[in-house]
Amino acid sequence: MAKKTVATLQTGKNDGRSYSKVIKMVKSPKTGAYTFQEEMVPNEGVQAFFKG
Repeated sequence: MAKKTVATLQTGKNDGRSYSKVIKMVKSPKTGAYTFQEEMVPNEGVQAFFKG
């Protein structure tokens, strides 16, 4: 008989979930080709990343 898996209780602040990986397409002024800019930013700073 297989054992049932039990979810562990998560307490406190989870630092891994307070950040998001964001990817933005940026057009190169020299060649006109698109490149991807990737960053790990806090969840509160996602909108600011895409504006700036």
